[in-house]
Amino acid sequence: MNTRQIHIGILAFPGVLQMDLTGPYGVFASAPDARVDLVWKDTATILSSDKLALTPTLAFSGCPPLEVLCVPGGAGILALLDDQEVHSFLREQARNARYLCSVCTGSLVLAAAGLLSGYKATTHWQSLDLLKEFAITPVAQRVVLDRNRVSAAGVSAGIDMALCVVGELWGPDAARRIELSMEYDPQPPFRSGHPSFAPKDVVDDLQARHAARQQTRLEAVRRAAARLRGK
Repeated sequence: MNTRQIHIGILAFPGVLQMDLTGPYGVFASAPDARVDLVWKDTATILSSDKLALTPTLAFSGCPPLEVLCVPGGAGILALLDDQEVHSFLREQARNARYLCSVCTGSLVLAAAGLLSGYKATTHWQSLDLLKEFAITPVAQRVVLDRNRVSAAGVSAGIDMALCVVGELWGPDAARRIELSMEYDPQPPFRSGHPSFAPKDVVDDLQARHAARQQTRLEAVRRAAARLRGK
């Protein structure tokens, strides 16, 4: 069990999906003696993909080595897939981080930075196959822990991921206390949160609505993977 402060950073970028960020933030901030910062290129306020204003608390230039670094997903990842400043920051932090984490499509950013090569990972179900573009083994699980890489599936799975990391660093009882304090006992009223049990017409409709977005994401991922292979 940890007996000292652990410094956790969550990447807060324009267009981040706020639940990808705020879910893990709430868990990590509840851990004993944890310091949690939102990290970005500078500390100017950014807007999430659903227009929630977020203010980073640390800039890349002033960020010390982090013990846990978490990369959320969201529409803003398209710009990050080819952002060398972000990739350099992630690679530098990965040198000493005890855990490198992702939520949803944040795993694609880690992959584009070359930080998931040789690891198993997961992401949102609509983008799971995109991991193959980076020669990464995709795993259809809510949380995948492979050595010190911890990836979560879509959005709400970020809470599960953060609880797993708390369990690793502070022990299972600390994670249990946070679960209980949050009353984290998911009972979705419509039981359609995954394509394996959602009604087929709902799955098909969502796929159709997101087809253009997914094609754009596929093209961006392929460009990032080709650049990574070319290094």
